[in-house]
Amino acid sequence: MTDKPTPEDLMAIEIQLGRTPRDVHSIAHRCPCGKPDVVETPPRLSDGTPFPTFYYATCPRLTGAISTLETTGMMAEMTERLQVDLDLAGSYYAAHEDYQAARAALGIVVPEVEGITAGGMPDRVKCLHSLVAHSLAAGPGVNPLGDEALAALPQWWLVDPCSEIDKS
Repeated sequence: MTDKPTPEDLMAIEIQLGRTPRDVHSIAHRCPCGKPDVVETPPRLSDGTPFPTFYYATCPRLTGAISTLETTGMMAEMTERLQVDLDLAGSYYAAHEDYQAARAALGIVVPEVEGITAGGMPDRVKCLHSLVAHSLAAGPGVNPLGDEALAALPQWWLVDPCSEIDKS
């Protein structure tokens, strides 16, 4: 699911990030509270900067939960599994290709990010934020390690949801 951001979406993202969002192409996923939580960003920002992170998590509740998960050693364990589990490695490589294809669908060629995705794909895990954002945007079954990390997260939207941020 992707949709063009509305002015209300951009305001919510600005509140979530604590800064003006840069070059939001579309909303890639919405939190169960209804606010954007993952955006798509073009591979070249309007100032000319190459930007390989196509799926970017914006919700502070989500990113906080992912940051906590990153402290558990999950990334190192996932990377170790990639070295010995050929099926997992193949599925993770397919996720890397899916990520590249989705970004390429924008029709913006950026040689500096060619073959580069995010989160350590295709052969290691270095950022669960990117992998979870990809899983939320692409849906279940596309990024196995993003799905695994997503399943390990608490239901971040239930306590102090983002829908209440702009009311305070």
